[in-house]
Amino acid sequence: MESAIPINSIPDGSKRPIARNRILSVRFTESEYAALENLAWSKGTTLADWAREALGHSLGNGGSEQLEMHIFTELVGIQMLLMNTLEPILRGDKMTQERLTALFRQVQTTKAAKAHELLAKRSQNREK
Repeated sequence: MESAIPINSIPDGSKRPIARNRILSVRFTESEYAALENLAWSKGTTLADWAREALGHSLGNGGSEQLEMHIFTELVGIQMLLMNTLEPILRGDKMTQERLTALFRQVQTTKAAKAHELLAKRSQNREK
């Protein structure tokens, strides 16, 4: 991964990193701090550097969350299609072209709602 340190040109033509002169202070419990510190160390970095990188990624990754949701939705669609087609095929039934077309349309129209439903159910289970 390339360094995300902003570079500033100075009058003599040389380049140097822009000075970081702003501090963000956040309070954690001892156990939260220890967990974050262990996470940072497991990545081979200090807590401050890990936190800066994690927060920096949050600035520019609104699009990646949308991409992740899109990918998840497509995976749910594939799962729905497989579940609805494999069972009849494994029973030895034949699927007509009309039935398959209707199934494709059904998956296309319901996969996003099903993906949101699955995520909501997962978040409810985590809260319990």
